[in-house]
Amino acid sequence: MSESVNPEEGEPAVEPAETPEGDALSQAEDILNGVEVPAEEAVAQGAGDDAAELKNDLLRLQAEYVNYRKRVERDRAVAGQMAVIGVLNSLLPVLDDIDAGRTHGDIVEGPFAAIASKLETALTTYGLEKIDATGIPFDPTVHEALIQQPSADVEVDTVSQVLRNGYKSGERILRAAQVIVSVPE
Repeated sequence: MSESVNPEEGEPAVEPAETPEGDALSQAEDILNGVEVPAEEAVAQGAGDDAAELKNDLLRLQAEYVNYRKRVERDRAVAGQMAVIGVLNSLLPVLDDIDAGRTHGDIVEGPFAAIASKLETALTTYGLEKIDATGIPFDPTVHEALIQQPSADVEVDTVSQVLRNGYKSGERILRAAQVIVSVPE
């Protein structure tokens, strides 16, 4: 700290020095560890107990700060994931239109087919996965059965046709696939 003379009172005024790099808790701990109290004074004034108590308070405060910082980072990551999921959900109708165009033969080749392909690739990089498999056992957590058809060819409820693709991001189901289910007779 640098000192200057306060013109009004004639006493030295203390100006704050620039804070070195690092967080405030580590700086405070360094200051506390750097203070040396002679043994005679510490015993006579009970300063040893006060210093130990202050150090414990400082360590507790530092632990609270570390926990707070971890919680903020975790919350920030969750908020980022929720933002991505929101964007993915808003683009699902666009993907439905692209699928319908492909089904009707409108998007086979050309510039729009290339754009559609790029969009699907970009969404895949953000974790979007299509749920559209046929011939697999029916799973009510990822499929929405719209029609059931009796069939002698199956032993368990099986997805026979996908009417509308479902999508998931990681383990989170964004939209269940709407399917026709073949059930045993």
